[in-house]
Amino acid sequence: MNPAFSVVFLTTLSGAAQGLLIALVGVESAACLGVVAQPAATAFYVSGAALAVLLGGLGLIASFFHLGHPERAWRAIAMWRTSWLSRECLCLPAFLACAFLYGVAHWLGSPWSLALGWLGVLASAALFVCTAMIYACLRFLQEWATPLTLVNFVLLGCASGLTLATALSAWFAPALTAGLAVCACLLTLAGCASRYASLMRNARLRPKSTVQSATGIRNPKLVQVSRGFTAGAFNLREFFHGKSARTLRGVKWGFLVSAFVVPVVLIVLGAGLRSPGGSFGLLAAACLVQYAGLVAERWFFFAEAKHPQNLYYARVG
Repeated sequence: MNPAFSVVFLTTLSGAAQGLLIALVGVESAACLGVVAQPAATAFYVSGAALAVLLGGLGLIASFFHLGHPERAWRAIAMWRTSWLSRECLCLPAFLACAFLYGVAHWLGSPWSLALGWLGVLASAALFVCTAMIYACLRFLQEWATPLTLVNFVLLGCASGLTLATALSAWFAPALTAGLAVCACLLTLAGCASRYASLMRNARLRPKSTVQSATGIRNPKLVQVSRGFTAGAFNLREFFHGKSARTLRGVKWGFLVSAFVVPVVLIVLGAGLRSPGGSFGLLAAACLVQYAGLVAERWFFFAEAKHPQNLYYARVG
């Protein structure tokens, strides 16, 4: 498939926003249960909620660039009974509203902040499911049609959100930094294991369709010598990325290092310093490096999928 950067930014930005809100609500819930000895300052929750709304809003804006007619975007919700895309279009604004109200509740000192936060967690969970199922439900794209698609979307979104929460805690709530850093590292490593498992699975896939089955000619030496046209076409632009195998390998190893290995190292170094709350600079760098790696990971996720139509349009003997 040809990765659309609008969708790449939508899924990575909104995923980080969802993970961040889940982290904030988790910290507040732990404080209410007495697990956290020192409650976080109001500024930690307000700034975190504001950042979640900002990231989710940027993702929503990015999604409009994927539409041929943005003025008709409202029609995307019309098929919510049968379309995961329509459900995503409903869940994302609901999540943004919950994150906004959660931040306002903390700003005003409302006792309903935790209840609003858990509504946001539910909206975030629904959004993760809807976004992942847009791709996992496509049976003809074997690389996506697996439960690992949903697992990866959830783990990578939560990992990036926890990394953001760790950086925020270094500035607003130093007492929480060590605990959040441990959670961020564990989620990042879990995301790495899950994503590597999907890479191994996809490497073993074999196409269900072949040139022989598509044409009905069983000769094993059948070779395509022409696409039937010499100019570009919609099929080539939308369903084939046009990159070499070497480029794909470089992107794959690049995101494995930048999305998982480097952030864990930076988080450990940043949170392990003796200064209260660790190093905000190192933790902020972990957020930036990890997000860049997740952009590359999501690009590879789309590019890795092999559309069956490419048997004809993207192969020349």
